[in-house]
Amino acid sequence: MQRRKPTTRIAQWSTTHRKLAIFGWLAFVVAAVAIGGSIGTKTLDGADLSTGEAQRAERALERAELKPNTELVLVQNSELSAGDQQFAAVVGEVTTGLESTRYVENVSSPSNGGGAVSEDGHSALVEFEIAGDSTQAETRVNRSLAAVNAVRRANPGYSVRQFGDASASKAINQVFADDLRQAETLSLPITLIILVIAFGSLVAAGVPLLLAISAVAATIGLVAIPSQFFPVDESLTSVILLIGLAVGVDYSLFYLRREREERAAGKSPDDALATAAVTSGKAILVSGLTVMVAMAGLLITGDSTFISFAIGTIMVVGVAMFASLTILPALLSWLGDRVEKGRIPFTKKLRRPAGESRFWAGLVARVMRRPVVSIAVAGGALLVLAVPGIGLNTVVTGPSDFPQDLPVVKTYNQVQEAFPSEGSQSSVVVEAADVKSGEVATGIDNLVRKADRSDLLIPGATVTYSDDGTVADVAIPTPGEGTDASSAAALAEIRDDLVPATVGAVDGVVVNVSGNAAESHDYNQLLSQRMPLVFAFVLGLAFLLMLITFRSIVIPLKAIALNLLSVGAAYGMLALIFQHGWGESLLGFQSNGGVTTWLPLFMFVILFGLSMDYHVFILSRVREYHNRGMSTDEAVRKGIATTAGTVTSAAVVMVAVFAIFATLSIIDMKEMGVGLAFAVLIDATIIRGVLLPASMKLLGERNWYLPAWLDRRLPGGDRAGSVAGGESGPVTDPAPATRPGPAGTSPGAASTEAPVTATTRVESREVSRV
Repeated sequence: MQRRKPTTRIAQWSTTHRKLAIFGWLAFVVAAVAIGGSIGTKTLDGADLSTGEAQRAERALERAELKPNTELVLVQNSELSAGDQQFAAVVGEVTTGLESTRYVENVSSPSNGGGAVSEDGHSALVEFEIAGDSTQAETRVNRSLAAVNAVRRANPGYSVRQFGDASASKAINQVFADDLRQAETLSLPITLIILVIAFGSLVAAGVPLLLAISAVAATIGLVAIPSQFFPVDESLTSVILLIGLAVGVDYSLFYLRREREERAAGKSPDDALATAAVTSGKAILVSGLTVMVAMAGLLITGDSTFISFAIGTIMVVGVAMFASLTILPALLSWLGDRVEKGRIPFTKKLRRPAGESRFWAGLVARVMRRPVVSIAVAGGALLVLAVPGIGLNTVVTGPSDFPQDLPVVKTYNQVQEAFPSEGSQSSVVVEAADVKSGEVATGIDNLVRKADRSDLLIPGATVTYSDDGTVADVAIPTPGEGTDASSAAALAEIRDDLVPATVGAVDGVVVNVSGNAAESHDYNQLLSQRMPLVFAFVLGLAFLLMLITFRSIVIPLKAIALNLLSVGAAYGMLALIFQHGWGESLLGFQSNGGVTTWLPLFMFVILFGLSMDYHVFILSRVREYHNRGMSTDEAVRKGIATTAGTVTSAAVVMVAVFAIFATLSIIDMKEMGVGLAFAVLIDATIIRGVLLPASMKLLGERNWYLPAWLDRRLPGGDRAGSVAGGESGPVTDPAPATRPGPAGTSPGAASTEAPVTATTRVESREVSRV
């Protein structure tokens, strides 16, 4: 007796313990959300956000307690100057109000001989610090904001605005939260509408959506646990929503559509569910594992942001896959044909019944008649589109990339305009036994003097010492925002020329340079070093997984090549839109000359995993037909045509969800949404409808090539049953499936298209192998 496959055994357990499965899932989701709410999610801050030399500098500053939570209050009046009594009175109100505010320390103001006044006299700065670490400061900053707002309301003729790390972080986090709510508000109804059109009923549409939402909610709660040991990026919740909703709906859609298709073909509810478990269930398992393997590649980077993305996406894909394989069979077993309840009349004209799609069948037939021309045209077009991606530039998101109507961004721009030295700067962190005397002190003095004289830097360098005299922070004002060419030139001047010629030449001294420009440079250096390792890891494990699944060398190699082509085209589109500025007015952004630093690598791993959804699902059906005895050409044509409805619906859901993120205000999210939406669209159309069938036509039976010696060594046993073959039984051994016959025939009359079961499958491939 043939051993049942894991997906069949899981489905059998779920259908026989459906109350336990369903209520256990609900309890799991509630518990996960409760855990997340009780312990909280720790996010990255401070040195964890940097890499390389910049991270070493930031950690030295943190150890020396030279990273205070500094805030500024900008007081401006276009008519009066700081020397006027009324202007000075307003500055005094700010100073007094801050000095009496809890958690505010070290207030420096023109009123007490500190602070700063602009050259034209119309702007004054009051500087202060907030006690505690950066996380505490983000909460405590509310008190100082309230004090500053009170002064502004009492003096309507003045601009009184606060800016600093804590206040800026609070404002930007609020923008992220608002964007996330907007994405949720838009994505859920749009996804439901697409699913209603796909299934034609509210119940069938609601099942995948509810499972996906519950998987996302559970993951957001559960991610709080690993965040206690590995703090996560603040945008991880958006990434979990984006990926979780897409794959959660897709996996359930694959399973549910196959079960409905088998019922329409005349199978009993149990047999239909069993066939879905062994076919679509297997495809979901392979697809999910491939996505998780791809995302695991991000762990190799060693970067905290990528590690958090890997943890979050692996968790949400795993939870969504678990729900589709375990909870969905229980729900379908309980609902039965009631899953068709809530029929929407007008959708009947928009849907095609289960079976082949005439459009895709016709397209594939034409493509396979002229495979060389099809590959040349479609492949050539994608290669041309990928060319701009060769010069894709990455940049660290700066203040100019945030919504310019935010008060905190407006204040930053005003501060930078009135006080250039308060804008972007580089920190030269010097560590030695004694930084206040001897050669080290002389070297620091020389560094400050040379920096003030450099044409690439802004005069006004300052030095701050630690209490124990072992660390010095030399803050050098630089032009630009820290992410542009002038900032990069300033960094090169400091690191390559000034430091080696001054304090860096002193024996026993450790010097590291930090700042926005340094962080951007070091981040790009890290990616250039680790990216080949990530590519090798992802491609290698994906090849092995597909090799074992399809028992063919050609299939995984071709899948990898086609996926790389779609990723390359997506890179090219990103370069055209966000680097060269195409569509700025349409998408509501201003090009910063590149894309955010983490996006290219993140897109590669996530797209490589997601594109396998369609590949595995389609090729599973092709393999299924091939195992019945069809030729490769006929199996390809029929496999693509019969999966067209499911794949199209799944792709529309993914594209819609990703495209919603292109409407958000944060440019990082726009870039991710556009890149993922375009790549999935390419994958579901040009790759699936043209390049896949054309390449399989050219290769013919060589698609299934696997050396005999390798076949014997691969796990999984029998070649014919590798993906879709094998048991199709309800979760017990079913009778051969039948289709309702014409009037007057028996309900058990054999269908003209036999199902894939252990008793009806043509074993020609196994015989030929022996």
